[in-house]
Amino acid sequence: MPKHILIFDSGIGGLSVYKEIQYQLPLAKYIYAFDNAAFPYGELTESVLIERTTHIISQLCTKFAIDIVVIACNTASTIVLPTLRGKLTIPVVGVVPAIKPAALVSTKIGLLATPATVKRTYTYELIKSFAPISDVQLLGSTRLVEMAEEKMIGVDVDLKELKDILSPWQNKVDTIVLGCTHFPFLRNEIKKVLNGNVLLIDSGEAIARRVKQLLGEHEEDRREMIKGEVYCSAPTKNEEALNKTFRELGFNSLQYLDYPRF
Repeated sequence: MPKHILIFDSGIGGLSVYKEIQYQLPLAKYIYAFDNAAFPYGELTESVLIERTTHIISQLCTKFAIDIVVIACNTASTIVLPTLRGKLTIPVVGVVPAIKPAALVSTKIGLLATPATVKRTYTYELIKSFAPISDVQLLGSTRLVEMAEEKMIGVDVDLKELKDILSPWQNKVDTIVLGCTHFPFLRNEIKKVLNGNVLLIDSGEAIARRVKQLLGEHEEDRREMIKGEVYCSAPTKNEEALNKTFRELGFNSLQYLDYPRF
């Protein structure tokens, strides 16, 4: 039996994490779920975020006999992990900004994240623990999340707008932590508007290694990928473009969650 891996995000940014995990575990069965009805998560209260996330993930864990859950959202990871780990009997892996590896190579670090992640006490504790002698500058942007989502369905990134957002960091940081799973999709554009003079670090590869470690070694009797399943919580006007993206990544067409609106 293939391992069943559930990857969850508020949008399609978690596909950057999926790519890293799928590279290391190509024969697993993947279920990708995103709560677009509540996108972006940074604007929700903690209680609503916990309620929505646990409802969706519990539903899919039962439906697919999931072996491991990956919360591919920095905002959700800092809030819902204790609740999910208390409710589920399977491993739950979260995402945290890659401050530690960044501090190993630089003292001029920029943390690019959502406004919610930038404000979290957890983020400042990471900096204090792993980058105490570094100059870490924080920049929170919801618009970058939207730009990444748009790029994934074929919309060109406005480089002037991107440059304006990142202008406070021009020539001031040499290493940028991509503290949102959407941002790796903007990697080339970020380097371009900052003249290529930055190192970009994200958590995707580390998450994939952790998932592989937790699942352990197992024999596969197949040599072909299994089509993945993808679910969202609300209809989207970009369904055709989204389905094209998901099919290219090895998923079946988009399905909708049985989910009460609240």
